[in-house]
Amino acid sequence: MQSILPLPTQSVKPGTSTGQQFWHSATTDRSEKIIDSFSPADGQLIARVYPSTRSDYDRVIETAQAAFQEWRLVPAPRRGEVVRQMGEQFRQYKRELGTLVSYEMGKSLQEGLGEVQEIIDICDFAVGLSRQLYGLAMHSERPAHRMMEQWHPLGLVGIISAFNFPVAVWSWNAMIAWVCGDVCIWKPSEKTPLTALACQQIITEVLRNNDVPEGVSCLITGGREAGEWLARDPRIALVSATGSTRMGKAVAEAVAGRLGRSLLELGGNNAIIVTEHADLDLAIPAIVFGAVGTAGQRCTTTRRLIVQDTVYDDVKKRLANAYAQVRIGSPLDESYHVGPLIDRQAVQGYQAAVQEIRSAGGRFVVEPGVLDGPGFESGCYVRPCIAEAENHWPVVQRETFAPILYLIRYTTLDEAIELQNGVPQGLSSAIFTLNLREAERFLSVVGSDCGIANVNIGTSGAEIGGAFGGEKETGGGRESGSDAWKAYMRRQTNTINYGTTLPLAQGITFEL
Repeated sequence: MQSILPLPTQSVKPGTSTGQQFWHSATTDRSEKIIDSFSPADGQLIARVYPSTRSDYDRVIETAQAAFQEWRLVPAPRRGEVVRQMGEQFRQYKRELGTLVSYEMGKSLQEGLGEVQEIIDICDFAVGLSRQLYGLAMHSERPAHRMMEQWHPLGLVGIISAFNFPVAVWSWNAMIAWVCGDVCIWKPSEKTPLTALACQQIITEVLRNNDVPEGVSCLITGGREAGEWLARDPRIALVSATGSTRMGKAVAEAVAGRLGRSLLELGGNNAIIVTEHADLDLAIPAIVFGAVGTAGQRCTTTRRLIVQDTVYDDVKKRLANAYAQVRIGSPLDESYHVGPLIDRQAVQGYQAAVQEIRSAGGRFVVEPGVLDGPGFESGCYVRPCIAEAENHWPVVQRETFAPILYLIRYTTLDEAIELQNGVPQGLSSAIFTLNLREAERFLSVVGSDCGIANVNIGTSGAEIGGAFGGEKETGGGRESGSDAWKAYMRRQTNTINYGTTLPLAQGITFEL
């Protein structure tokens, strides 16, 4: 980690960058505003960061505006080459960055390395995309006329990312936006600023070697106020925000108030349906990983398990046995499956949900608990738990960012689908069945209402090649693969008259 981000705790790092330049504004006393990054793994202070001031922000935006004037003129395949080189840099520093992700955020080292692999994968995807930013040609109703549509760079893109995927979500947005000709201003979570600083440092050499204009890759740090600057700024063409539904609604309202564009990736309350035709040897590992991976802090975490009556008891028994094998401990030790929650505030949310489940009459199949003692000094380690619950309970209806799995019975498939869809969120969903009719019904118009619907795989671990996002209170945005790139560009329709007359559309005549 030292090679990409020196981390002595006694120093305070500049939290603002326009690419190659890093700085913080000199003031008489900023001690109260300094961001302290603590590791949930051991509770230790990793480093301190100066947040961006309003003057820092304005300097960043002015630099980004100037950079866009140049960057948009660079041919898209050339922009793709720059992104390709960034991917090579992340390959070189995969271990170091993955370790930092694991230590600062708390996810297992395997997941931290996997997150960096997502950056590498989206770089590869974006390189190919840079030669496929296609438009359309249409036939005109008028003779000697041609119609077409093309796509142009949009402008400045603000990226607000969450702590749970501190670098991957940035890359889904930034790499695509860059090949589209945009410039990016990234506001990472104040809980994970160091991974963002590391990413910016990793690509600095590529920016310098390719004479990329200062301001194409910008970084600001801070809390809610910094996000509000982006949301309310008419100079920002698109705000892509990942986080809670509450945060997303605030961003959407602010951006809509200036008639800007927003791309929202918000909460998930994801369910797996297990039918009587399921291969349980396939289903159980997927359920466990989906429920306990990243300590239940993925937006695609499996939170509800909807099980058919005839296999309910068998599934419950198998899950209890599987959970007994889950090992909890330091995320940097690859022998453990589950690390800590992000901070003690998240632990309090877990405890509050547990109490609400008990008050509602829920019964725990696998008991919850907060772990203490050697190895758990940070106070952020909790026990993944399973509770028998009812879908309509308020605690089940909302997303709790913790490893709590709700076990729910059903009789008919239509009932299961109604339960699956019966929450405000609509991100990810899955069904386990070997019955073709059940699978196809789940994927049909009368099936899952989520943006992601899987068969015989879990709700988490999406690949970068597909468009990622969901419906309802999840926000409706799409990032990453497929044609999600269109969100980062502006569409233009063109009509070209190559004839000698001027016929008007719809048969209108206008003679002078």
